[in-house]
Amino acid sequence: MSEKNRDGKRTARERLAEEREKQKSADKRRRVLIVGVSLVCVLGLAAVIGVIAANAGKDDGDSAGPVVVPSGAKGKDSLAIPVGKESAKSTLTVWEDFRCPACKAFETAYRPVIHELTDSGRLKVEYHLATIIDGNMGGTGSRNAANAAACAQDIGKFTAYHDVLYDNQPAETDDTFAETGKLIELAGKVDGLDTAAFRTCAEKGTHNSWVDKSAAAFRNGGFSGTPTVILNGKNIYQDRTMTPAKLKQLVQEADKA
Repeated sequence: MSEKNRDGKRTARERLAEEREKQKSADKRRRVLIVGVSLVCVLGLAAVIGVIAANAGKDDGDSAGPVVVPSGAKGKDSLAIPVGKESAKSTLTVWEDFRCPACKAFETAYRPVIHELTDSGRLKVEYHLATIIDGNMGGTGSRNAANAAACAQDIGKFTAYHDVLYDNQPAETDDTFAETGKLIELAGKVDGLDTAAFRTCAEKGTHNSWVDKSAAAFRNGGFSGTPTVILNGKNIYQDRTMTPAKLKQLVQEADKA
């Protein structure tokens, strides 16, 4: 083999070796790029998931300020407004909405016996306030009335104001309770409630975030609607045979047990 041919083959081998090295370098750069892009995608997805997770727990109340619990509220997350003596053997849990016609019907029928039983120390009632009609019909009357009722609780006038709101409930499609002026006007029907403290609380929506939290608990509670009325753990509103007299009998029997 001539020197010229040997030099040519060597040059070809060298060129082939150089091409292989270039290919290896290119492959390495490509692998690095793929890993880098994949990492960016993963990080991007993680960021999106993080934003979703951060917002998932937010409710309407998050934008309304801190949760201010009404005076004396009890139960899980302090969402229940108690009426009656703590020593009572029977507990009536009521989920209600001040714009709800069915809630008014329940209050009209059962109010006398409920007052009788709470006044005698045989029954304690835990009121939970919902805003289902705001969601169904639009408006803010359920929320504003609930806030005003919580403001009345701060002053020790919840029961009386609660009853006044139902006695003056507007038509379901009428969002009159959204007007703070109307809620303050109704407070004038309760002795000692129309004070500067109540007006400020109602006008500022002091308990709005608390109401929103209560409304969220209702939505997440698996309830079919308002009112939901539970006596000692049993839903009595679904009992078609239930009457005020039967409610009184059940409480008396529990009191003797």
